[in-house]
Amino acid sequence: MATETSAKPLTGRVAVVTGASSGIGEASAEHLAELGAAVVVLARRAARLDDLVVRIQKAGGTAVAIAVDVTGAAAVQAAADRVAAELGGADLLFNNAGVMLPAPIEELATDQWQHQIDLNITGLMNVIGAFTPQLVKAAGERGVADLINTSSIAAQNIFPNFAVYSGTKAYVTHLSRHLRVELGAKNVRVSAIEPGIVGTELQSHVTDDGANQWLDGSKETIEWLTPQDIAQTIGFIATLPPRANLQQVTIMPTRQPS
Repeated sequence: MATETSAKPLTGRVAVVTGASSGIGEASAEHLAELGAAVVVLARRAARLDDLVVRIQKAGGTAVAIAVDVTGAAAVQAAADRVAAELGGADLLFNNAGVMLPAPIEELATDQWQHQIDLNITGLMNVIGAFTPQLVKAAGERGVADLINTSSIAAQNIFPNFAVYSGTKAYVTHLSRHLRVELGAKNVRVSAIEPGIVGTELQSHVTDDGANQWLDGSKETIEWLTPQDIAQTIGFIATLPPRANLQQVTIMPTRQPS
């Protein structure tokens, strides 16, 4: 007969998920809670976070919502301090907040460039800076902690008009490999997940006609991944034995060629 711990392998762990108000973050928070983790959900949209917490609690899980814009370092640090005070600190961080705004470079969409850099890079670093001490502390006490960063297949492959977005995701992948070297010796596993096309709100933010036509056309030939597909992968990464670290995971729709 399975024990509660084996049925819920993340029991006793505290997972922080950014970008949790929709899509991959939302689905991953629900799945990590199903696996037994106490989940702290971070995003800007407080009402959506509150709804998510209610769903997790109704399903028997534990969740706390903290409305925060990850581009603000002080606000992120305050959120981390609250996690430490109320839950003893995080031992699993899914660093997922991001935005995708493709456009030809000649359009000089500098506001969109900056928005992607601010959220995909600066926001990522704010979260890493605030929560890494908690991860290191937890790993020292429990033998393992996890830092999982959302990158993209765009970090590896070439997509016309996606240069700035792809550049930010290449940063995420390369940073993650370096951090794995730094933190692995302290029992903090670092992983980058690189999805292909996933059906989320990201596509609704795209304003470039060419990119929208490409995305719409891909739906005719490719069954896109779902947020739940990514959530299942995050859960798998987090429930591996402490000795095992998936450094880089590329997950693609079966029919997406690149």
